Parts: sequence; C-alpha cells; structure tokens
Amino acid sequence: MADPKSHQRYRRLRICAAAVFFLTALASPAQSTLKGDKAHPARAAHWVDTRLYFGLGPADDPTKGISESAWREFLDKEVTPRFPSGLSVVNVYGQWQGKQEAAAGTVERIRSKMLVIDYPATPANNARIEAIRRAWKQRTGNQSVLKVTQPASVSF
Repeated sequence: MADPKSHQRYRRLRICAAAVFFLTALASPAQSTLKGDKAHPARAAHWVDTRLYFGLGPADDPTKGISESAWREFLDKEVTPRFPSGLSVVNVYGQWQGKQEAAAGTVERIRSKMLVIDYPATPANNARIEAIRRAWKQRTGNQSVLKVTQPASVSF
C-alpha cells in the first residue's frame, strides 16, 4: 500500500497544477470568437466614428414631435438595413437655432437622439450615412441632421 504522506503530496501537487492551469488560462488573452469576421475585425484600419443628431420635438412637451415608436420604426427601416453590424443610440437634449429662431432671437430646446455608428471609411458607407440624413429630413421636415465624423481606432 502506498505511503499516506506520499498520496497527500501527490494530491496537493495535482491541485496546484490544476490551479496554475486555471490561472494561466484566465491571464492569457482569449481566442477571438470574431476571428475572420469582416464586419468585426480584430483590428480595424481606416474606420470612422460618425455621430448623427436627430431632433424629435420640443424638450418641454414630449407629446409633440416624433414618438419613440416612430423613431424605432425609422431606425428599423432606414438605419439598421444600411448598418446591420451594429450601432448605438443615446437620448440627448439639444438646442437649435434655425432661421426662424435666429430671426426671433430665440433658441429651440429639443428632445434628440444621437446615433453612433463606427464603420470602414468608404464612399459607399458615406452614401449610406447621407441617405439616412435625407430620409429623416424628408420624413420629419427637419432642416438638418447634424453629422460629426472622426477617424476611429477600432477593435473588437
């Protein structure tokens, strides 16, 4: 029969080896499940971050202007088909001085949505962004959709 102390040492050694293996697995970077995914590359060169600002209606009266369901419908029909790989929407408050407000010396306070999309900087993607802006202005009669685009360092 084996020595009980030897058995305990062997058991402790196995436990230590398992712990080292487990801790090593936690410390090393995981294999990317997105490897080979063109829409979500491990490293992305020549990408941009675009933020579009959409006015929904008066900040002090949520019953006027564009409803949440109308916004989601616009998102589903106009935005998601053009950028199905992903986007973010943030509720924001904005102020705007259009031609009428400037003439009157006032500022319009607006409930707004900020749409954030990161994508490869290509003419086709820029055309998709412009189509979204046009669609919103046609649908709502708004004079503008503010667009801010910057180079982005992107990884997934």
